[in-house]
Amino acid sequence: MTTTTPAAPSHEVLRTDFQRSVAAYWNTNQQDPVNLRLGEVDGLYHHHYGLGDYDPAVLEGPEDTRQERIVRELHRLETAQADVLLDHLGPVTAEDRLLDAGSGRGGTSIMANQRFGCHVDGVSISEYQVGFANTQAEERGVSDRVRFHFRNMLDTRLETGSRRAAWTNETTMYVDLFELYAEMSRVLRRGGRYVCITGCYNDLTGGRSKAVSRIDEHYTCNIHPRSEYFKAMAANGLVPIGVVDLTARTIPYWELRARSALATGIEEPFLTAYKEGSFHYLLIAADRV
Repeated sequence: MTTTTPAAPSHEVLRTDFQRSVAAYWNTNQQDPVNLRLGEVDGLYHHHYGLGDYDPAVLEGPEDTRQERIVRELHRLETAQADVLLDHLGPVTAEDRLLDAGSGRGGTSIMANQRFGCHVDGVSISEYQVGFANTQAEERGVSDRVRFHFRNMLDTRLETGSRRAAWTNETTMYVDLFELYAEMSRVLRRGGRYVCITGCYNDLTGGRSKAVSRIDEHYTCNIHPRSEYFKAMAANGLVPIGVVDLTARTIPYWELRARSALATGIEEPFLTAYKEGSFHYLLIAADRV
C-alpha cells in the first residue's frame, strides 16, 4: 500500500502566482454546472471532454426531457474518453500503483481501480477537488486503494520508481512540460507507461490562433505547441510508442454541448480551432526507458 504522508502546507504546493491563480479558479468554481450535472448521471465525476459520435436520437422526442437526454449523452462521451486513456496504459495488475496527475474530481482514477483493481494516487492543487474526490472514493468503498492528495504534479512526493503507469488528462496546459516529465520519469519504474490526452496548438501554422487564445483565457491556462510535448519527453527518458489524433472524434462532443443548456460560450472557440486545424486533440503514450 502507498505510504501516507502528511499534507503539505499550501505555500509548498502552490509555488508561483500562476499556480495560485489556477488553484483559486478551481477552488471557487465549485458549482460548475457542466462537470456536476454530468457527474450526477451515475456518480462518476470527470474534468475533461468527450469522444465519439453522439446519438442523434437525444435531440428528438419530448422537448421537456431533451436536456436530460443531452446531459446523459455528454456524460457517456466523457466516460468513453477516459476509457480510451485507460486502454493505452498497458497491462496493469491489482498490485500495481498508478498516478493520476491533475486528478480533478477523481473520475478517471476511480475507473482505473474499477477496471484493474489497482492502487491509484491522484494529485491536484485544488483543495476543493481533493476533498470532493476523496469523498467519492469513500462513498464507493475504494478509499483503501484510491486516494487523492493536495500536491503539485511537479512534485508529487511519491516514491521514486513506484508507479507502473501515470497519466495526465487535459492538465498539461497548467505546467511546464519539461518539469512535468522530469517528475513523471522519476516516479515511473523502468518500462512504466505514461499516457497523455491533451489539447495542443498546431505550431506548423505559427503561434496561437485567436480561438486558441480564447480557450487559454477562459480556463486560465497556457496551451503548449504540439512539438513541445515530444521535446520534453525526449529530454526526460520518455519514448512515445503511440500517438493518436483524436481531433475528429472530439468534435461531436462539442457540437452536442453547444446545443445543450450547459453551454458556456467556449464551445465556439473549440469548434473553430479544431475545424481550422490550429488546435489538435492528441493522445500520446510513452514508455519510461
